[in-house]
Order: sequence, then C-alpha cells, then structure tokens
Amino acid sequence: MSNSKRALVITNPRARRGETPLGPARTLLEDANFELIDMQPDAGESISDLISRNANRCDLVILGGGDGTLNAAASALVYTGLPLGVLPLGTANDFARTMGIPTDPLQAAELIVQGRTKHVDLGEVNGHLFFNVASIGFSAELARELTEHAQKRWGTLGYAIVASRILLRSRLFSAFLDHDGTTEMIRTMQVSVGNGRHYGGGMTVEESATADDGWLDLYSLEVDHWWRLLRLLPSLRAGTQGQWDDVRAFKTTEVTIRTRRPRPVNTDGELTTWTPAHFRIRPKSVVVYTP
Repeated sequence: MSNSKRALVITNPRARRGETPLGPARTLLEDANFELIDMQPDAGESISDLISRNANRCDLVILGGGDGTLNAAASALVYTGLPLGVLPLGTANDFARTMGIPTDPLQAAELIVQGRTKHVDLGEVNGHLFFNVASIGFSAELARELTEHAQKRWGTLGYAIVASRILLRSRLFSAFLDHDGTTEMIRTMQVSVGNGRHYGGGMTVEESATADDGWLDLYSLEVDHWWRLLRLLPSLRAGTQGQWDDVRAFKTTEVTIRTRRPRPVNTDGELTTWTPAHFRIRPKSVVVYTP
C-alpha cells in the first residue's frame, strides 16, 4: 500500500467489552489507508514487550481495551514514541473519558483517521507509569478484591458492591507526605495521586485537572466515619472534594508517601508496588489521538 500507515493493533479479549465486534471500525481505518497488523503477546510477554519488539514495523499503536490495557503499554509508548489510538473496551475507560474519546469503537476510530494528536503526561510511582491515578488505602483494597470476573459481569456496579463492603470495615492509617520541602503526618482512609481527571469508573481527581497540565493532584480522605464518606460522594464524583475540611488536597510535581508498614499501591486498577511510594510527573510522555 502506498502512503499507508501501519498500525499495530492489540485488543485485550479479557476486557469487559473485549468481544465487541470491531468490523465497522476496522473497515473505516482500512478505507482510510491504514494497514492493520493484529498481534497478541506471546506467553510470558507483556503488551509493552510486544510493542517494543515490533516498533520498527509500525507507525502507530491502536489499543482495544480498558485502563489496565493502556497501563500495560505505557512504558513502550514512552520508549518508542509511537502515537496511541484508543478503542475503549474496558469497564471504566477513565482515560478515554478524561481525553473525550468516545466509547463507541467506530467513533473512536474516526478520531484516529482525523489524525489530531496531543502530548499527554504520565504519572510515575516507584518506576511504574500510570495514566489516571495511583492510590493507597481504600481503593487499593478495592483493586485487590474486585476480581476480573466481577468487573466483567457487573461493570461499574461491581465497583459499588465491593466498595460498600470494604467501606464498612475501613480504618484510618498513618502516613507521612514528603513534598515541596515539607513533611506532613496524616491519618487517612485513602491517599490518591492523579495525573488525569477521571478514575474508578466516574470519580474525579480534581475538577480542573487535565492529562497535560504538568501537575499531579493529590488528595487525602481524612474522614473518621464511613457515613462522612457517603456525604462526600457527590464531591468525589465532581472533583470538588478539596473544598471539604477533612480532605487535604494540593498540586505538586513530586511527592513521597511513607507508611509504618508497607501498603500496596493501586495504579490504574492494578496493584503494582508498595510504600514507601515516590511519585513524580512525567510531562508530555505519550502522543495520543484525541478529539
């Protein structure tokens, strides 16, 4: 094909909508002179390994999946510099929502054909990259208990069911925040560090946050009763929780969170590392096809 763009296409069959027929989206791309190279990771190979191994064969990467699929590709997208087209097929599709990418695969493919791109930031914690948010506490417990089966069967309702169970038994824990030349000792239910705007199936890190603003947005839920958290829910969805007295919130480019015993860190829905957790912003790391 002359002047065709070679697209490495990786779809995650285990994503919530991983079985969605992509025929119309594929036809649209092929009619626009994209050569689609479909591949799946070999046994024991990560999505990032697959992208890096085939980087010289393609001009862009198209990922069909959810936030976990994007997360698994992050290091290779940074390393290769290949632009990313997103076909949102996951449970929450928080990064797609942050970027305004439609969840309909045909409309998402249209964005790739239109060819407008934007450089977006990534967050990093202990060397692990993330698109949306990393957190310690309540949502890390949620990630541990929310099985793939529950996500696929119940979708965002699965989040709510498991979350309410964990909420009833949650307790505050102590942590130290080292940032911007200060150390703060806190008692918290959850600390979240966001790169983009949305996470957790419709929650908002901070109402004005974008994935290319060069900042990490941290908030800490220092509420002492689960019913206080229920009152906070509308603000957590809107990203205005920082206005509450028992929520600590600030912007930074680097922060370390220390706890008395190691606690798991949830990055984009996957448990990837433990405290002490060193976070930093990686500005303009990935090129993404956007509206």
